[in-house]
Amino acid sequence: MQRHFRLLSTPLTRDFHPSQAKNGKIRTLGRANSRLLALISRVPPSPICNYGITAMRRDYHNWYSPRLGRNMELLAYGQAGHPVLVFPTSQGRFFEFENNGMIHELAGKIESGQLQVFCVDSVDSESWYNRWIHPHDRVARHNTYESYIIHEVAPLMKNLSGASQITTAGCSFGAFHALNFALKHPDLANSCIALSGSFDLRQFMNGYYDNDFYFNNPVDYIPNMSDPWFLDRYRYMKIILAAGNHDICLGENFRMAEILGKREIPHWLDVWTGGEKHDWPLWRRMAVKFF
Repeated sequence: MQRHFRLLSTPLTRDFHPSQAKNGKIRTLGRANSRLLALISRVPPSPICNYGITAMRRDYHNWYSPRLGRNMELLAYGQAGHPVLVFPTSQGRFFEFENNGMIHELAGKIESGQLQVFCVDSVDSESWYNRWIHPHDRVARHNTYESYIIHEVAPLMKNLSGASQITTAGCSFGAFHALNFALKHPDLANSCIALSGSFDLRQFMNGYYDNDFYFNNPVDYIPNMSDPWFLDRYRYMKIILAAGNHDICLGENFRMAEILGKREIPHWLDVWTGGEKHDWPLWRRMAVKFF
């Protein structure tokens, strides 16, 4: 298999256009000639921050993405610690992780400098869930979103945290994003926390199938993975798959775990008993354990 996935992160440089911004202020890091990282405005807790978060640092970022052709928002929590990239649930927003109590559960680790959490927005409604465009174009839009994460979000995370690699995380459809990104880019991510995920996206393709989709469907490309560049890095990754015993995605987690096992890729499948269902109360308890 060719090294189709190897897209190394690079700092945001000339293709970032701060002139497109209308609000906020520009932050640069390091020496006077350091590269422009992001458009950032500090905002206090607001109606989208309603879970009792007061002490921790909370930064709201908003910049025009030249790759996606529109402004993208994210929230960053903490000022030190290992960086965690959180993908939202299906068609979710950058603030849902906070609104559903996940940041509250992680507050101790964030405030103590163990974690920095970066919650990004999604473009699922423009990609996988966009029934008005051809399935090939849905995958293409997803790939553009992935490029945005690689070339715009990841450099921001690494510059603010000083870390060389990140953890990806997500719940439900966000778990697909987290695992798929980590498996495709083990040079960027060395661990993944996938909570109640489903990892086969054929249902979004209306029977259409091509190479671009293949390389975004983990249940297809992992069984055929033979490139030692990837396999060697997978051996050192920390992959967590977790689901409740009444979770609608439980079977998909068993399936993904079996696929990883056959390829001798280390992973941890954790099934929560007691009638646990696919929802935020379960994921809040999981966050305490796994993050």
